[in-house]
Amino acid sequence: MDFTYPPEAEAFRKEFRAWLEGNLDPELAGRRSGLLDGGDDVVARLRAWNRTLADARYAAIAWPEEYGGRGASVMEQVVFAEEMSRAGAPGTLNPLGISNIAPAIMQWGTEEQKRTFLPSMLRGDDIWCQGFSEPNAGSDLASLRTRAVLDGDVFVVNGQKIWNTLGHLANWCELLVRTDPDVPKHKGISCLLVDMTLPGVEVRPLATITGEREFNEIF
Repeated sequence: MDFTYPPEAEAFRKEFRAWLEGNLDPELAGRRSGLLDGGDDVVARLRAWNRTLADARYAAIAWPEEYGGRGASVMEQVVFAEEMSRAGAPGTLNPLGISNIAPAIMQWGTEEQKRTFLPSMLRGDDIWCQGFSEPNAGSDLASLRTRAVLDGDVFVVNGQKIWNTLGHLANWCELLVRTDPDVPKHKGISCLLVDMTLPGVEVRPLATITGEREFNEIF
């Protein structure tokens, strides 16, 4: 197996390393962006850094160019990760949104949803989380019990999610719910994009043994 970096990846390394040296806020070097536990000033700095990345098309390099990415190759993505680590640069405020939720919206979302959600996700103006795991349904999502019932043109959701990353900061949630309880448990599951500021949404942070509060319960 050949582990040699192709010339285009090395060219990208040179370009990106120079950009980091000229743009990374030294106060953020070494800070992991997912652990937003440093107060409002740190969050504001991380949000500004996210916008700097987005303006230079570095916030989501694997995204297609039409959505603000670079359409980067796998090896360019490897180089990107290496150089971010070398510089101690924090990543995007939207690790779940950029990597998991955005591709689903690009593939299955309407044009209106793409216009509405992708730009603000890319720049970190809106932070996204995922509502998958439940107290009795972690890796086995087919056992989830959170229900969504269609009432006119809106869904009424009742249930609980747990181990939700960044839910305490999120504006939006990709939520898996059961919409048809009368079919086999691997069916009848729907994905909703939920505004976390809606009345009735409650978020409770969970402290880990290290004292961090990155995870949450959502009701």
